[in-house]
Amino acid sequence: MRAARPLAYDAVIPAPFGALGLRTDDGCLTGIDFLPPGSPLIPPRAVLAREAARQLAAYFAHPDSPFDLPLRLDGTPYRRRVWQAIRAIPPGATLTYGDIAVSLASAPRAVGQAVGDNPMPIVVPCHRVVGRQGLGGFDHASNGYTMDIKRWLLRHEGVLRD
Repeated sequence: MRAARPLAYDAVIPAPFGALGLRTDDGCLTGIDFLPPGSPLIPPRAVLAREAARQLAAYFAHPDSPFDLPLRLDGTPYRRRVWQAIRAIPPGATLTYGDIAVSLASAPRAVGQAVGDNPMPIVVPCHRVVGRQGLGGFDHASNGYTMDIKRWLLRHEGVLRD
């Protein structure tokens, strides 16, 4: 297993709202980071990064495009349960933090922390988790660039209308 490379990406690909940094390790996608517009692009360096880039581009073209990628979701058993629940939310649908909390016999605030720690946004569609009244947060933020991304993703899937 190679050493962790926190800021090294196996690809930086364009996205409609900026760019995405993709990390892979041992044949698994290990992370996706939101990067600002104008970030330097890096062509995929590995077969899996190329396939992830292809599937993300397909999603950006058609929100119903499925993801079929080997993922390594490092986290506590609780976080992995939350992320699994998120993966079950189909495109164009949303659940509240409270909905997920009830299904896991947990609390909405704990769900929110796990959702914010999701290492694989879009593929594990945390943007589909919303507040009881409003959008909630995104990537541990309640305003700014990442909330603009959440709005874009929900508009793309037909959940929000302009």
